[in-house]
Amino acid sequence: MTPIETAQKYNKISDTYQKDLKESDYGLRQIKQAISFTKNKKKALDVGCGVGGRIINELLNSNFDIKGIDVSVSMLDLAKQSHENVSFENADICTWQSDERFDLIVAWDSLFHLPLGAHKNVINKLSNFLEEDGILIYTFGDDIGEHVSSWHDDTFYYSSIGINENIKTLIDNSLKIMHLELDQYPQRHVYTIVKKEKNI
Repeated sequence: MTPIETAQKYNKISDTYQKDLKESDYGLRQIKQAISFTKNKKKALDVGCGVGGRIINELLNSNFDIKGIDVSVSMLDLAKQSHENVSFENADICTWQSDERFDLIVAWDSLFHLPLGAHKNVINKLSNFLEEDGILIYTFGDDIGEHVSSWHDDTFYYSSIGINENIKTLIDNSLKIMHLELDQYPQRHVYTIVKKEKNI
């Protein structure tokens, strides 16, 4: 499934998605942990920002200047209504390019929708988007391969290269692993926090 096809599915459920997460604190503990590791709290990138809400609010509370990108136009329309002072862009992280560098990059429950063959390239890209001492937090599946699951009366595509290949790719980019956790065990959900250290 292509990112555009995934975007079309999220376009259909954007209103319901926003209502479901309105009072949620899902993922905030992990985001706060990543923020606590961040030395310079200037610029943040939220990859797959969706409708905004709790994560962007937490970044705003830490005084980050935020850029949010998402493939779903409908999700972004709702995000813009909630966060007038945040810069949003309709974009696919697989092809999106930027000259900006970020002190914190968040990709919470977004990269697992990537085509299987795109994971390593996107991790490489996000690594290059980090400032020195920058922090990346993202989620992925404790599994290898592709599958579809039913959600909101539709089917959604998921893929993962697994824990070992994620970690190998991060290490190949000279990133330091700060934290890795199967935070919903026994569900196959993983998050990691990594740091870009000074090149020696």
